[in-house]
Amino acid sequence: MSTAESVRPSVTYAEDSIRILKGLEPVRQRPGMYTQTDSPLHILQEVIDNAADEALAGACKKISVTLHADGSATVEDDGRGIPFGLHLQEHAPVIELVFTRLHAGGKFNKGVKGAYSFSGGLHGVGVSVTNALSRRMEVISLRDGQRATVAFEGGDVAQSLQLAPQDGSARQHGCSIRVWPDAHYFDTLQWPIAQLLHLLRSKAILLPGLTVQLIDEAKKSTHSWHYRGGLRDYLEQELPAPPMIPVFEGSSYAGGDDEDFAEGEGAEWAVAFTEDGAPVRESFVNLIPTTAGGTHESGLREALFQAVKGFVELYALLPKGVKLMSEDVFSRASFVLSARVLDPQFQGQIKERLNSRDAVRLVSGSVRPAFELWLNAHVEESKKLAELAIKTAQNRQRARHKIEKRKSSSVAVLPGKLTDCESRDIDVNEVFLVEGDSAGGSAKMGRDKETQAILPLRGKVLNTWEVERDRLFSNAEIHDIAVAIGVDPHGPGDSVDLSGLRYGKICILSDADVDGAHIQVLLLTLFFRHFPRLIEAGHVFVARPPLFRIDAPARGKKPASKLYALDERERDAILEKLRQDGVAEGKWSVSRFKGLGEMDAVQLWDTTLNPDTRRLQPMHVGSADFADTVGLMTRLMGKGEAAARRELMEVHGAEIEVDV
Repeated sequence: MSTAESVRPSVTYAEDSIRILKGLEPVRQRPGMYTQTDSPLHILQEVIDNAADEALAGACKKISVTLHADGSATVEDDGRGIPFGLHLQEHAPVIELVFTRLHAGGKFNKGVKGAYSFSGGLHGVGVSVTNALSRRMEVISLRDGQRATVAFEGGDVAQSLQLAPQDGSARQHGCSIRVWPDAHYFDTLQWPIAQLLHLLRSKAILLPGLTVQLIDEAKKSTHSWHYRGGLRDYLEQELPAPPMIPVFEGSSYAGGDDEDFAEGEGAEWAVAFTEDGAPVRESFVNLIPTTAGGTHESGLREALFQAVKGFVELYALLPKGVKLMSEDVFSRASFVLSARVLDPQFQGQIKERLNSRDAVRLVSGSVRPAFELWLNAHVEESKKLAELAIKTAQNRQRARHKIEKRKSSSVAVLPGKLTDCESRDIDVNEVFLVEGDSAGGSAKMGRDKETQAILPLRGKVLNTWEVERDRLFSNAEIHDIAVAIGVDPHGPGDSVDLSGLRYGKICILSDADVDGAHIQVLLLTLFFRHFPRLIEAGHVFVARPPLFRIDAPARGKKPASKLYALDERERDAILEKLRQDGVAEGKWSVSRFKGLGEMDAVQLWDTTLNPDTRRLQPMHVGSADFADTVGLMTRLMGKGEAAARRELMEVHGAEIEVDV
């Protein structure tokens, strides 16, 4: 067999290999990208969230959820009802479009002229996903004196729009949506009652005056919530123990003359500190529960810490040698936080985490001044809180005292180009392996000196896949990395002493271009081959700096801002969003970072180093057999494997799908 024949692809790759997914087909092909598949709760939550958005807009006073005996569920509200006239461009009933088209909805236009100033729904995907993953869906919309009905099966229209006059003299309005989840897409069709109860109760808490109801036909039970109070009552009911000081509560929203935020943006909060029990922490953005937290929670953390730190300094309460850190204050804090953000950016379709960078400043700027006033108005109670934070800091420092020794007599001198951090607590310490001395200089100026260390690397690191362990230290860069992190090279089956580890996070920071990706691969190869236990223990990360900066002009309620994109796809998405916001073509400017060295210290901190706003990707080895992984890595990184790499690309090139 000739060489050409040995590398010939076994699968034909031609024009007909490219698939174009239309309508709701992308959702059914990859349901896990759009929703949680352990139960159908999230597709029902999408419908509930739409009803809650009506309440947030002041158009709805009651939401009712009914769990039927046949496994379906109905969500009813007395909002404005879904429009059912013909869409001007599509020439189809709007009520059909919002359920059968991705990215069709009424929440793109924010501000005074929009149907929703603030909403959890963002991009017209939610109820389309509900429809795509339902066996059947029935929709009734009441508005303008008419009753509109439409039904869907498998995501397609099964019963076209039918209109009839409403019964009775009183004009009714609202919406009713009944959903039958499709068993093909979920592990179970059982509704998780405890989670559903919690979700519905939280909607009532966050919207005082709204009545929320859950009817379970099978169990013949009814739950109803209607609150006049606020977040404080909710938090006090959930606390594991009585608070040590009175609950701190408040709210703050931007006015029309605010230069930094849109009118109505802000937050409402209730915070309590307890000495015992697990803290209660719940956060919401436009009524959407953010179970994984995000930048709004980071803003609250920053505000509480800075306010307490200022109080401690004002009254000279801090003992000599003790240094407060954010976690010392936050570790015993319970809170309920409800933020309103005009154009929130979530991590993923299920919206578990908020990624909006401005939310840190929004919440911190709202909470910190109010908490500083509260602390100085309740001095005796505030001193109790300060004492608790100081005690926590002292315990933390004692627990990490052993780290101070760090094998002082046996470890080599730290690399001269390493700019170390001040802290010795590996739970918070980070080291950034930075591409180039220029970027290293910006990183040194922009870092948090307390917890972040910088180790600049010169040029591309050696490909160590086929380098014997005893020859590693002949390379100066690899020697410096090993000495800086405090762990010796080892293999996957070796017994490794990690007690000398100096940083909890080892972060690879390179340019956002192809050369930077190459450096990432070389460093990841080093860690996988010669420091595998660090990856297994979750200590290795890759930082994701942006490739583009977009300077956007003021638009509607939003002031002028700087936006960052990781790649061309994110850049194009941001530009499309600016167009949707009414920004004229060319009114923005786009600049491309040639490298990290082009970023000043402030930009590097805001986009890449700040724990509240950066994107830091943890590295881990997949579930494949270790021997198979090693074989694949050999094909990718081995010096004599060029033919194998070519074959790999030719054979698997046809497996790529294009989702449109």
